[in-house]
Amino acid sequence: MTTVPDSVPVLVVGGGPSGLAAAIELGRRGIEVLVVEPRSVLDPLRPRAKTTSVRTMEHLRRWGIADRLRDAAPIPVDHGQDVVFVTGLFGHEITRFENAFGLWTTPRDIAAEPGQQAPQPVVEDVLRAACAELPSVTLLIGWRATSVVDGPDCARAELQDPEGRSHEVAADYLLGCDGSSGVCRAAIGARYQGASGTVPNLSITFRSKALEERELCAHGVHYWVIGARHGGLMGRLDLDGTWWAIVQGIGEDVADVDAVSLVRSLAGDDIDVEVLATDPWSARMLLVDRYRGDRVLLVGDAAHLNPPWGGHGFNTCVGDAVNLGWKLAAVLQGWAPESLLDSYEAERRPVAQRTIAAAGEQEAYLAPSFAAAELDADGPAGAALRADVARALQAKDPEFHSLGLVLGYDYPLSPVVVADGSVAADPPVNRFEPSAHPGARLPHAWLPDGTSIYDLLGEGFTLLRLAEGVDTGPLRHAATRLGVPLTVLDLAHLPQLGTLYAADLLLVRPDQHVAWRGDDIADPHRLLQWVVGAAASPTTSASAPLPLDEIAR
Repeated sequence: MTTVPDSVPVLVVGGGPSGLAAAIELGRRGIEVLVVEPRSVLDPLRPRAKTTSVRTMEHLRRWGIADRLRDAAPIPVDHGQDVVFVTGLFGHEITRFENAFGLWTTPRDIAAEPGQQAPQPVVEDVLRAACAELPSVTLLIGWRATSVVDGPDCARAELQDPEGRSHEVAADYLLGCDGSSGVCRAAIGARYQGASGTVPNLSITFRSKALEERELCAHGVHYWVIGARHGGLMGRLDLDGTWWAIVQGIGEDVADVDAVSLVRSLAGDDIDVEVLATDPWSARMLLVDRYRGDRVLLVGDAAHLNPPWGGHGFNTCVGDAVNLGWKLAAVLQGWAPESLLDSYEAERRPVAQRTIAAAGEQEAYLAPSFAAAELDADGPAGAALRADVARALQAKDPEFHSLGLVLGYDYPLSPVVVADGSVAADPPVNRFEPSAHPGARLPHAWLPDGTSIYDLLGEGFTLLRLAEGVDTGPLRHAATRLGVPLTVLDLAHLPQLGTLYAADLLLVRPDQHVAWRGDDIADPHRLLQWVVGAAASPTTSASAPLPLDEIAR
């Protein structure tokens, strides 16, 4: 019988991508974490998310497990990088979007890692293994939270083990990573707001020898099929004959549909089909009205749900976990006040809003919207019609080229970021221009020896010294006094970085976002207080620094 402690610093309810990412972020910082996850087995036939974004891969790199996921992924990046629109797998190619989802095969300056196609169960396996290696993380598989009660001093949860026995656990903080049907959202009185898609979809996992033996009309990583009868998208789950398909707009009642016929319709021929699993679903565009109570904070799908178009759902969940993880560790380790946690919703809710909006816009451009009876016809008329559809499909470019969202999200209005007045309007989803303004992800750079600048950043804050003659001593001393972990990285010998970051000094947070930049630090004590949520803005000179004992509360 597993012994469960009566109390823990952090209880994570839900061990999907959100919960596992939060546990890794906390566990790597030495925080004791208990994770409960009801799914004993990860079903490989229900792949759910399939795209691990460029940004999420950068987080995995920081955790030291990016290569593990690539080794475990059944489809390597170099297998295919394009999303191809076709009239059927044996029909005509209409158009293609190259290097979709950041699937490039040679290093690029803008990121430390390319994206990776991998079914969600594979990703979760890798994350579970990483959790198991952290001494401070306990992962209870087959356990569930049956109730959660928030409180001003702690949260309490009733847990049920695999044999049905109950255990009560108190936690300093409880992370609700239990998705849309969990108990944590109700525990803080949060409600989803938004809408759901009106067109039902059906996910199908299947095998087919024909798709391995016959030549397809195009080579890609995903295939969008615009057929006369049905439309949707398809792709390989592995290189051994297992495929997934999403059939769009199949009608209100999916209970009696013929999955084999649907797959054959997308393929465009009477191929052999062995259906392995089916799942009906509708796209949802929902966001909670609040992310936290007293000691309960919502992470991932418990806080927001968005359509899968563009592959942002799972990746946004990981972004939540990273943002909250380092802040919660800072509070529990005593070098930041509890008020730092208020910046979690302030930073992540606008990201969720923008992500939901970007994915929701693609609901107007699903495959059935472009169907035409003569689209697959040979001859000039069919070719002309396909050319017209190809032009119309350019509206879908932001779905496949979304680095403006994946890498360009930032926190310029955060209460723990020192704005410098340089923030422009949100860039288009499909265009990314690196910027080192406060709140932005630190623009990536490869150093002359081939090292990623991200690999040199510390686990706490990092001060980049980018010009000769700039004294970093005052900030070092202030960090020592306040107990704020600080790494000083002297890169003044690389003037190109000073140009890229547009400052002599740059203060980078544990999550690789810029907290402050400038050419000198007038009040280092105040600056550090500000970025850990312990003081008013450093530009407000009238207020005196907080005493150390207040910062540690």
